[in-house]
Amino acid sequence: MSGSTGAIYGVRLLEVLRERPDIETHLIVSPAARLTVEYEVERPFEEVLALADVVEDYHDVGAGPASGTYLTMGMVVAPCSMKTLSAIANSYTDSLLTRAADVCLKERRPLVLLAREAPLHRGHLRLMLLAAEAGAIILPPMPGFYIRPRTILDLVDHTIGKALDLLGIEHTLYPRWAGLPPRPPEE
Repeated sequence: MSGSTGAIYGVRLLEVLRERPDIETHLIVSPAARLTVEYEVERPFEEVLALADVVEDYHDVGAGPASGTYLTMGMVVAPCSMKTLSAIANSYTDSLLTRAADVCLKERRPLVLLAREAPLHRGHLRLMLLAAEAGAIILPPMPGFYIRPRTILDLVDHTIGKALDLLGIEHTLYPRWAGLPPRPPEE
């Protein structure tokens, strides 16, 4: 989790994966993300940390996820601030968060970035393109309304479900698109 608004995306991803005992989660929280979580999410920060199987030290670039030999399914940065996007796009690995992301790219593992900013200027768009060219998947939280959302959680779940799809993790967070219903024949 990086320090952009949208902490709910990272928290919800942890909640969903907590229900999957076959998947071990490792959480890396930037100092700015901690502030955002404390401000935006109405629950104690320690409770959010407890959703992860392992909480990694943001500054520990010697931790397991910093090495390509440490096998993972991939990584989701949720939310992904423009600062973190910039570091990832430019291979600036000064923290475990950006080093682990860089490892996913070099090992050709899925790296999903929930880039959070609006509106976007050319610099943001260039960074997204650089990250995508390196192999990252840019997934801005843009819900599909065909799911007929009724709550904010429905909107969040749509984005989280798409991130899980990109990692190959099955879920039932929203109904799958089955196409439009057939139209009655015209007379």
